[in-house]
Amino acid sequence: MTQLSNYMTTPLIAILRGVTNEEVVEVTGALIEEGFTMIEVPLNSPNAVESIRRIVEAYGDKALIGAGTVLTVEQAEAVAAVGGKLIVSPNMNPAVIKRTKELDMISAPGVATPTELFAAIEAGADAAKAFPADAIPPSTIKAWTSVAPKGYPILAVGGIHAGNMADYLSAGAVGFGIGSNLYKPGKTVAEVRAVAKEMIQTISAL
Repeated sequence: MTQLSNYMTTPLIAILRGVTNEEVVEVTGALIEEGFTMIEVPLNSPNAVESIRRIVEAYGDKALIGAGTVLTVEQAEAVAAVGGKLIVSPNMNPAVIKRTKELDMISAPGVATPTELFAAIEAGADAAKAFPADAIPPSTIKAWTSVAPKGYPILAVGGIHAGNMADYLSAGAVGFGIGSNLYKPGKTVAEVRAVAKEMIQTISAL
């Protein structure tokens, strides 16, 4: 069974929104070399499932690889079919969570309220994605962790950078999804690597 905890030694998910099939393997390789262990290709990226297939083939034994912006059961099934193991959504859809778990994948749905958080837990999600984090302050995360099952993983995603990680960690978040601050179309592999290195150094020092 795929366990999220196996990949949380570096609690950062790289979100490669907009990545192309041609660059995805090289970008992912640089991220893994710098210490990232979780890679997400949002499904609104060009030919996203093909990108996932390519990086699973290249690095599936080195990292937890999967999709973001997963909105339907059918999309989760398409990711499973190419070997993806991680399903991240911007919303909390119990049907997607249920199917994700049936397929032995990690489920991390988006939540923005305590009601959504507890619905995600009840549906069987492995972790909750506090999204968008720049609209969910650390004080809110602290309140959620005080009432959620002890140790339940909450990841902060959206607007996360090296300067605000400490505040979210001290509030009880256990990890982060890093999107445009790490990768966006047009960035070179060297630029992505430099930011990745900074973020790994930051999280390692906290």
